[in-house]
Amino acid sequence: MSKLPGETRSARKRKHILESARSIFAREGFSHAGMEQVARDAGVSTATLYAHFPGKADLFRVVIEDNIADIAGRVRDTASLEGDAAARLNAFGLAYAAFYCEPTARATFRMVVAERRRFPDLADHLQERGRIELGGTLIAILTDLSAAGEIVLDKPSWAAGQLQGMIEHATLTLGLIAGDEVAPVRPLGALVADAVETFLARYGVKGTADSSSSPTRTG
Repeated sequence: MSKLPGETRSARKRKHILESARSIFAREGFSHAGMEQVARDAGVSTATLYAHFPGKADLFRVVIEDNIADIAGRVRDTASLEGDAAARLNAFGLAYAAFYCEPTARATFRMVVAERRRFPDLADHLQERGRIELGGTLIAILTDLSAAGEIVLDKPSWAAGQLQGMIEHATLTLGLIAGDEVAPVRPLGALVADAVETFLARYGVKGTADSSSSPTRTG
């Protein structure tokens, strides 16, 4: 790994630890992952590891939080794109689908579900982050499109759940059943385009579902 400008030696060690822990937790699960194994894989002493993370539970929590924060940012960024309803929803849908096809994201959900009894607060936190970071982004887009008269809906949260559900079925559900690395047979663009077309057939005004314009970023 290359050194980032201004990055301290301690920060680099912490980054190495988190990368090793992310891989080991995903592969071995929480119960079978050992702190010594993480330290060895990261190339640090166990003393250094415990100086950064007092225990395995602390390390697990940070790994989960970092995974979500890193990947969810790509979905959140779509809120700043401009375009018509089809373009903006396709941009969101592609980022959302890519999120759920990311092996790290799938592994994160799988680990949290498997360890829910041990970490109920972490599972609740992950669910709330997903509601705010992912669902909240789509709700903001839908609210904006509704105000512009491009779609007609009464409950943005309900409509958001419907579009998200169509995308999740072919991405996250597939991954949790078939494996973290398994990709959908159809290209993500085609899956998302079908979901958006179905969505706009229900909520879009005439001509919205047929648009093929591309979104542009503001700012």
